[in-house]
Amino acid sequence: MSWKRKLEKSWGRLGMKYKLSDICDIKIGRTPPRKESQWFNTGLYSDYTWVSIKDLGECNKYIDFSSETISLDGQEKFNIPIVKTGTILLSFKLTVGRVAIATKNLLTNEAIAQLPIKDSSKVDRDFLYYYLLRYPWSTLGSTSSIATAINSKLIKEMEVELPDILMQRKIANILSTFDEKINTNYDTNNNLLEHARLMYKNRFIDMTTFDGIMPNEWHVGTVSEIIKFHDSKRVPLSSRERTYLEKIYPYYGATSVMDYVDRYLFDGVYLLIGEDGTVIDNKGFPVLQYVEGKFWVNNHAHIITGKNGYSVEILYLLFSMTNVQSIVTGAVQPKISQANLNKLPVVIPSTTEIQSFDSIIQPIFSQIRILRAENDRLATIRDTLLPKLMSGELDISDIDL
Repeated sequence: MSWKRKLEKSWGRLGMKYKLSDICDIKIGRTPPRKESQWFNTGLYSDYTWVSIKDLGECNKYIDFSSETISLDGQEKFNIPIVKTGTILLSFKLTVGRVAIATKNLLTNEAIAQLPIKDSSKVDRDFLYYYLLRYPWSTLGSTSSIATAINSKLIKEMEVELPDILMQRKIANILSTFDEKINTNYDTNNNLLEHARLMYKNRFIDMTTFDGIMPNEWHVGTVSEIIKFHDSKRVPLSSRERTYLEKIYPYYGATSVMDYVDRYLFDGVYLLIGEDGTVIDNKGFPVLQYVEGKFWVNNHAHIITGKNGYSVEILYLLFSMTNVQSIVTGAVQPKISQANLNKLPVVIPSTTEIQSFDSIIQPIFSQIRILRAENDRLATIRDTLLPKLMSGELDISDIDL
């Protein structure tokens, strides 16, 4: 039986029933008009972090970053609700059910609800986070559209069943131990990536090893010389098709995992680059996903591997430090086409230099993959425990806080 079915069966045995609006002062974020660019990404210290569903897909339990910002003037003009530190965030459009806790004051767009708890003596924030993390969202609607959107009225009226506050805290404490290790691994991976990026920058951008002068064996070429596309293998699955599939393999979109499915198209290590939609960050760098294992991709991300000595890992480092603003087309729906990506100019070092650098960074990325796999195992154990703790199948009444 899947975790979802177990959780649905246990849902009625938790305790008192409440509407979510009874226990949380629910507010919805906003987006200023996109054509009024003066409100976005001004670079001022006073700008607010402005969280999107994409950002929720890239964080773990806590969030304090975003790919875009909103100015203080923009927040005031459009009366965008400020999310206070410690507030739970919940996505309810496009990708339903992403949950995180804000660790600083920030803003969100209109696809995310903020759930500040009204009375912390009755509701434990971390318990509610875990409850929502594995809530059976399909029970809120009778159609397949539930996979892509739930209206704010449904969010406010959804039933939440809570045990007493002491039991909430015990369950949250047990599950938090897993997230602490997951967050530690996540931070370690970020540090490893930053170290690899710094090495790439020193060697191939600043060329400090060569006194800042490009060696004669290197040349300025185009991306077409070093990448191979696998886009022809992409097959999009509609939300209706995905609704009834077992959740086994990640289903990637332009920016992150959108869902899980019971089949896969790819097996290995690949680089995904957003093709349309959100394709760059607020500084003009491409949206990248370094992925491994078995997975499915829709038609909104390019699937890339390297050629002529370039590994996926070197490509990841290269593109993470290459501004691609100039090749983005489309005012309403930004797009990076294969043709434009292929024409992007890049410095191409000698094969010997590329191979030498690759031998240095492969152990780093190997460790990153190991920690990712460990996080997947920890999350699986946590999610297996969740319905058992909530239903009382695992008795923790004698455990002291």
